Amino acid sequence: MFKFIMVWFLMLLNLEANTDEALKAFKNKDYATAFKLYEKSALNGDAKAQSALSYLCANGLGTKQNSAKSIEWLEKSANNGNATAQYDLGMFYLTGNHVQKDNKKAFELLSASSNQNNHDAQYNLALMYYNGSGTDLNISKSAELLDSAANGGHVIAQQNVGRVYMHLLNFDKAAEWFEKSAAAGDESSYYALAEIYTQVEKFKEAKIWAQKAIKSGNKEAELLYKKYELEKY
Repeated sequence: MFKFIMVWFLMLLNLEANTDEALKAFKNKDYATAFKLYEKSALNGDAKAQSALSYLCANGLGTKQNSAKSIEWLEKSANNGNATAQYDLGMFYLTGNHVQKDNKKAFELLSASSNQNNHDAQYNLALMYYNGSGTDLNISKSAELLDSAANGGHVIAQQNVGRVYMHLLNFDKAAEWFEKSAAAGDESSYYALAEIYTQVEKFKEAKIWAQKAIKSGNKEAELLYKKYELEKY
């Protein structure tokens, strides 16, 4: 028994060494070496290596481009519990990209990824619950997942939560969420914040965000700036 454990442990160390070396080779753009090393680990069931191999096959790096082989490795990785692979494959089934569109399979895969706290999966799963796509319509579950994704830093989810609060006329909470998405570099949030602060007559703050929005090329922000004569503040 002890001998078996030691053999398994040494095999795991070897897999980790292979993937570490593969990542180095990938970063150095030595894709042929990266492919060989990832393949060795992937054939031994390493989910991360399987996902990496899927990427290399999809893009023809270190091997001939092969979409079918890419999907095959992605499925293996997803079945072995890799959250990123589950998300990617789920989105393929949701959009019908590279595979036949299947909302139920998409829902299953995105649920598995979401359960591992993948915020992209949580956001898209929230939309599926909201639209009743691949599952029964469930607004409360949609809101729960949207909130989870937003709290995890998903920028579009943060925007959507902000918009919900705007519709509820809770401008303080709306501003809180849009400031998070703005801090992440989302330029569309600049205008939303300018709009919110004009609504609550905080014109100095509105001016700051309107100017940011104008610099990013937002024409509506220019109109808002003139309408409220923000140059005065």
